[in-house]
Amino acid sequence: MTLLLIATGDLIAQRAASVATGRELLELADPPPERVVVEDVLAEPSWDTSVSTQLALARRVRKALAEDEFTGVVVTHGVDTLEETAFLADLLAGPARGGIVFTGALRSLGDAAPDGPANLTASLTAAADPALRGAGAVVCLGDELHASRWAALRNGGFSSTPHPLLGRMVDGKVRLTSAPPPRPPHPDGEPETDIALLKTYPDMPPSLLTTVTDLGALGVVLEGTGGGNVPVELFGTITELTSMDIPVVVASRAHTTEIGLVERMGAISAAGLSAQKARMALMVALSKGGGYKAAVRYFGSL
Repeated sequence: MTLLLIATGDLIAQRAASVATGRELLELADPPPERVVVEDVLAEPSWDTSVSTQLALARRVRKALAEDEFTGVVVTHGVDTLEETAFLADLLAGPARGGIVFTGALRSLGDAAPDGPANLTASLTAAADPALRGAGAVVCLGDELHASRWAALRNGGFSSTPHPLLGRMVDGKVRLTSAPPPRPPHPDGEPETDIALLKTYPDMPPSLLTTVTDLGALGVVLEGTGGGNVPVELFGTITELTSMDIPVVVASRAHTTEIGLVERMGAISAAGLSAQKARMALMVALSKGGGYKAAVRYFGSL
């Protein structure tokens, strides 16, 4: 068996005056006996990751498993946007059967107690474990395994709340504690990258929605309240945008699937996804130039 390690730098690789390569990271870890091929990818800092970089990583993961016949893939990534990139890789992975594991670090290599080497060790072991084949992309930090669909950075670590933890690494093996989420629809075409994300607030002017669409956004994701509600001032504009074939997806702060009265205006439920992950999903939903109806079908099948 052969694993692919894709290293993007960031905190897991940062020393006081240099950045460790993927090969150097591998030498600090205790990988499984499988052969590991290392690829270094030049990427922006995680807090400023571009969509083009996220797509490039997701495509490489898919190709590594579908065409290059790697047993599993591990991607090191900064934690700021790790959950979005991991979920995009999950959405584009299709029926790939190998393990897909994203990992990072909360403390740099220059720290007195870096967590990166241990996280990488656990991630390589997890990617080689048959238990993760077909489970989609997962996030592995601190020996915890989170489905990328639910993983979120909170309070200095990752959590799947309100959903269950996918599993843990125990004695060098994957121990699943819940079933993976259903696999997303098979990707079809190139994702649409011009998707806007706005957080709603009381008295939010509707002009914010039309501003982003006038600038070229072909879809909009709104983060509403815990109940998925948005200010009533936006209702008319949402109806107008959907009638123009521009989908508006509403996500709940509490990750609920209900979105309140705005659904009657044509808004689409984010199906329990966070707003940032709903943006990734809408990108994929609008592949091949799809519009409002394509987005309704896609989110309805998540």
